[in-house]
Amino acid sequence: MAKWQYTKGMHDLGNGCYAYLLPDGSWGWSNAGLIVDGDATLMVDTLFDLKLTAEMLAAYRASIPAAKEIGVLVNTHADGDHTFGNQLVEGARIIATQGTVDDFARFDPAVVQQIVTNADQFGSAGVFMKECFRPFDFSGIELTPPTETFSGTLDIMVGSKKVQLIEVGPSHSLGDALIYVPDDKVIYTGDILFTEGTPIAWYGPVDRWIRVCDMVLDMDVETIVAGHGPISTQEDVRTMRDYLQYVTDKSRPLWEQGMDYLEAAYKIDLGEYRDWNDAERVVVTIQTLFDDFGQAPERPVRAPIPYFAEMKGFRHHLGRGPVHEAYCKACGLTHGTDQP
Repeated sequence: MAKWQYTKGMHDLGNGCYAYLLPDGSWGWSNAGLIVDGDATLMVDTLFDLKLTAEMLAAYRASIPAAKEIGVLVNTHADGDHTFGNQLVEGARIIATQGTVDDFARFDPAVVQQIVTNADQFGSAGVFMKECFRPFDFSGIELTPPTETFSGTLDIMVGSKKVQLIEVGPSHSLGDALIYVPDDKVIYTGDILFTEGTPIAWYGPVDRWIRVCDMVLDMDVETIVAGHGPISTQEDVRTMRDYLQYVTDKSRPLWEQGMDYLEAAYKIDLGEYRDWNDAERVVVTIQTLFDDFGQAPERPVRAPIPYFAEMKGFRHHLGRGPVHEAYCKACGLTHGTDQP
């Protein structure tokens, strides 16, 4: 039996470290965290909309007096499911890598809301985005980017507790960072780790992501808060690293043959990974790998929305039902076909 159950809400990891989990970890259901010592607080990430973030803050504050005022917020990367609630953490220093700041405006909640509300106008990509994101409410969100940046590493004292911010992007995203609490052997990975689900390489290089996984495996860590999924261990990091290596090894010969990335996605035998949650994300990762293999002097910048049409087709190819079937189990709501 797992040490912690994978249930929605706050989980006490011990010695002032907390995780906040949103099952089932699929599209948009992300995790966050809180580190506390005395009256000092550092929060790791916000959630995908204002309602979810407000619920998280209320849960923290109901149990932890110091959480009434958040001193520091660190965004592990720019994806909206880790940043769209930033505006609710008023008065906090907001810290991230420069890559996260550079990437921030790419995730516009108003655009996501427009697509989800008028999905048919955006073709298959819009239909699949609505399927993925319909549990969330993107209204009222004001992008609130970090106000401070760091590169390399940055040590922050939370009371007498040292917290180390470690820049590891670009890999999953343009600006990934790890938040490490060495004395407690706890690390918050953001989307460097997806546990019990398929990772997605929006940026790459994927080889760098694999090396980051190896770095985490070499660290003195016992408890890992993944960006998505249950509270994890190093074995989960190893499993995801092996997935990334497997897809890399299967993709390269097809790239060398001159195959198109989408054709390659359908050609590759995913083996044991075929049944992983959100396996359709492999389409994006293979495109990123093909960019890696090409080693162009200037890396292509690719818009994310068109991928959703391709992922929708690939999910159908895998014989999967709608994404929202899994979401309903997590959110506990019953949604009609015409409801948001």
